[in-house]
Amino acid sequence: MRAQLLATALATAAIFAPALALAGDAEWRRYVIASTGTSVDMPVSIFTVDAGPPEGGTGRRFFTDDRRADLTVQSVPNAQNDSPATFLAKMRPPAGIIYKRITSDFFVVSSNRKDRIWYNRCNRGNGTLDCVLINYPVSEKRQWDDVVTRISHTLRS
Repeated sequence: MRAQLLATALATAAIFAPALALAGDAEWRRYVIASTGTSVDMPVSIFTVDAGPPEGGTGRRFFTDDRRADLTVQSVPNAQNDSPATFLAKMRPPAGIIYKRITSDFFVVSSNRKDRIWYNRCNRGNGTLDCVLINYPVSEKRQWDDVVTRISHTLRS
């Protein structure tokens, strides 16, 4: 009887628990913004809902089925050819950034807001900054680490 109750509890938890992001279990495809050539590996089995074009750039937004996480891939015009540091400063990022790395080729910023982690990486392109923006629950940070890392490291301008 005890084993049957445990099995029932585990089955019920599996039904109601949100699917966790696991990079090794995901189906990945290369997403390309044709007009700029920006591309990135994207876990299409995790981000299954096409949410249309992003605000302020060319590209696409995607959600998980339950909308608990989202991914935006976009190219943003950089007509003045600003460095990543200058471009980031002009965006006026919020105070309290937990992680920031800036080089001559890219910037990465990340922090927490309302129980969610937001992560932005932008690479310097040819007249653009090519970016991935990812938002996901703080409570799932460890499960998302490998997914975010792969997306970030495969962003190409």
